Amino acid sequence: MTNQNPPKAPSMLDSFIPIVVLVILLSAAVTYFSDNSSYGPNQIALMISMGVAIIIGLRNGHTWKSMEEAIVKGISVSLGAVLILLAVGALIGTWLLSGTVPTLIYYGLQIIDPSWFYAAACIVCGIVAMSIGSSWTTAATVGVAFIGIAGGFEMSTAVTAGAVISGAYFGDKLSPLSETTNLAPAVAGSELFAHIKYMLWTTIPSISIALILFLIIGFNHSSVEAGTAENIQLLTETLQSTYNISPLNLIPLFVLLALAYKKLPAFPAVGIGALIGGIWALVFQQELIQAIAGNDISVSTANITVIWTAFFDGIVLNTGNDEVDQLLSRGGMSSMLNTIWLVICALSFGAVLEHLGMLRKFVESILSAVKSTGSLIASTVATCIGTNLITSDQYIAIVMPGRMYKEEYQRRGLSPLVLSRTLEDSGTITSPLIPWNTCGAFMFATLALTNYEFIMYCFFNLINPCIAIAYGYFEFKIKKITDE
Repeated sequence: MTNQNPPKAPSMLDSFIPIVVLVILLSAAVTYFSDNSSYGPNQIALMISMGVAIIIGLRNGHTWKSMEEAIVKGISVSLGAVLILLAVGALIGTWLLSGTVPTLIYYGLQIIDPSWFYAAACIVCGIVAMSIGSSWTTAATVGVAFIGIAGGFEMSTAVTAGAVISGAYFGDKLSPLSETTNLAPAVAGSELFAHIKYMLWTTIPSISIALILFLIIGFNHSSVEAGTAENIQLLTETLQSTYNISPLNLIPLFVLLALAYKKLPAFPAVGIGALIGGIWALVFQQELIQAIAGNDISVSTANITVIWTAFFDGIVLNTGNDEVDQLLSRGGMSSMLNTIWLVICALSFGAVLEHLGMLRKFVESILSAVKSTGSLIASTVATCIGTNLITSDQYIAIVMPGRMYKEEYQRRGLSPLVLSRTLEDSGTITSPLIPWNTCGAFMFATLALTNYEFIMYCFFNLINPCIAIAYGYFEFKIKKITDE
């Protein structure tokens, strides 16, 4: 019986080729398909790049069976996120039908002033995310409402999305209820609340700068112009005539926040929120349900078909106001299928690269060039961002670099708190900035965005990694093991 030779480790060239192919194809997808690149072209780019990696793996002695198992395992990592995506799609559909989101938009238009709207969106999302420990739930609830309010004020949805994401990730990052906030210290070997306290040194300056920038942008809308005032009035009147607007419509939101605060897992919590939305629609929006179904449909049939459809395909409004129809005609599980397609393709590509040892090859080459504490932290940040780009999962972007760099941080006498903070400052924070990452794809779909302009306005997410690197090079607030 002959022993099969073990697979050969990839060379640096082997590791670079699939990445170069991916960059070229993604650039071509954006060039030829523009804003529609995430609706198929990006997926094809990821699959072709995976095919290139597989060919290299076969040449290096890996079997198709082993790579197939790695792909299946990589996809299985996303199944929890897929279930949440489907639940969020259902929740948006039923909350649009029940009047929960329209009521938030209606009251928001009455209370918030355009001059501090962006900063308010960031702060409110930060508070909600810190309370419940979930950036996704925050974006899917109050985030969706802020996008609607932005339409009423005739303000940029891209900047609004940047403010929502900045606030949501700020709050998520500092919440002891957050999965990533618990994961980073567990991987690095630090204590949870010490980790949160240590993160304040990079997080507070980052969110402060972000809020200042949002305020500066908002000053361009320091007063409600006549045209905007008319638009707000028309929007609020249309909402009033279409929905039964009442504070009672907000109860599904408070129930969901309470479930999240009680640490009920995201999928059942969001699913319960969607079910409550369907019940609220049945109780409070009978006229709207009948209008959507048609007057020739019986009440019982209308209730069943319209509410059922809201779960799987959202709602379609015909109010006569194109802006309201475009804003509120969406939702349903089907609206998340393209996002799920993108996530599966991205995770398959990342799983192959990890299985073939290409990601480890990158890290080994990086560590060979690390000389100072600053360069070590910069390398960790770059590795986390690169892992987010390649594997498309923020959890892998925390766990894998954390495992790879833990020994090096210890060897250099750095506290585990430095590593856990750096993992959060890069792995968690940059995930929504990558369109094919699970987080980026979720935000794009949930906030109903049409292009990727929002990325440049996620100020907190862009600034935080830079501050982390600067602290490293200036040796500012870099805790040593001897200090503990």
